[in-house]
Amino acid sequence: MEEILLQNKKHGMRTLFLSILAEIVAIAVLIVGGILMDTSSNPLGVALFVVGFIVMCVAWIPLVGLRVLKPQEALALTLFGKYIGTIKGEGFYAINPFCVAVNPASQTKLNQSGDVGHKPTTTTNENGALHLSLESVNKRISLKIMTLNNNRQKINDCLGNPVEIGIAVMWRVVDTAKAVFNVDNYKEYLSLQCDSALRNIVRLYPYDVAPGIDTTGDGIEDDGSLRGSSEVVASRIRAEIQERVKEAGLEIIEARITYLAYAPEIAAVMLQRQQASAIIDARKMIVDGAVGMVEMALERLNEGGLVQLDEERKAAMVSNLLVVLCGNHDAQPVVNAGNLY
Repeated sequence: MEEILLQNKKHGMRTLFLSILAEIVAIAVLIVGGILMDTSSNPLGVALFVVGFIVMCVAWIPLVGLRVLKPQEALALTLFGKYIGTIKGEGFYAINPFCVAVNPASQTKLNQSGDVGHKPTTTTNENGALHLSLESVNKRISLKIMTLNNNRQKINDCLGNPVEIGIAVMWRVVDTAKAVFNVDNYKEYLSLQCDSALRNIVRLYPYDVAPGIDTTGDGIEDDGSLRGSSEVVASRIRAEIQERVKEAGLEIIEARITYLAYAPEIAAVMLQRQQASAIIDARKMIVDGAVGMVEMALERLNEGGLVQLDEERKAAMVSNLLVVLCGNHDAQPVVNAGNLY
């Protein structure tokens, strides 16, 4: 179903003025007809009274079709069940009074920007029945950019590790006819598609960089990961969601990862693993630096000819220097006051 824009409907003020004027004239004609009927049996008085009464009963009907829209709002209209078009943009509109606005998602409240602070209010009558207030039956469709913060999901990455991840999706309605008539509820539809797309993309990536992982599907291993390639992951999630909601008349502007962490049941173990990896890397750097310093010390001693050391003494010196340079604590030097040999 394609969207049909109704043009030349911004004459609400004119319709309001003419309807009020018609009511005033009808009341005046009704009064004149009544006066003529009382004074004489003039058929003109009866005709004026009947015409005035009919006009007074009918003149208010166009007022039912008056609609006021704010910027970035729209109404999808049906006439006796048939979609006839959509009015968009700010203005005072006059439409067919028998038209009905349709928005099946008007009462759906998700965790998104457009629903914050607009919870439907209810009242209870003496019989205990609940009635929604007029605010809750607003059928206007917002065309603004909205932000959907879906609940965090627990998903296994490509290595099988459970990961908790949350995303924020910026979206808007671009085709009101598709949004209203192609799906039952476009807000719930978007939320479900976001969950599905997020799960499909996250399972292709490891949480951190891992060897032998192909995240692009080209058969070549790469360095893609959820933590290090967040921009690429978000872009793929956005494209996946857009492909799924295209038939619902929605446009996905952007998708961003708002939360990423290991699941609580393995978070402590993974933290220890990261700490162990960091300690190993630090130790490797310390050893490399210590070996370089020992080589430099031996070269300087040989160049200056200050001390002549045999291989056994060189090995002892290297061992002592490595112990001092790689130790976790400060060295406690021992001064030998006797003979070296």
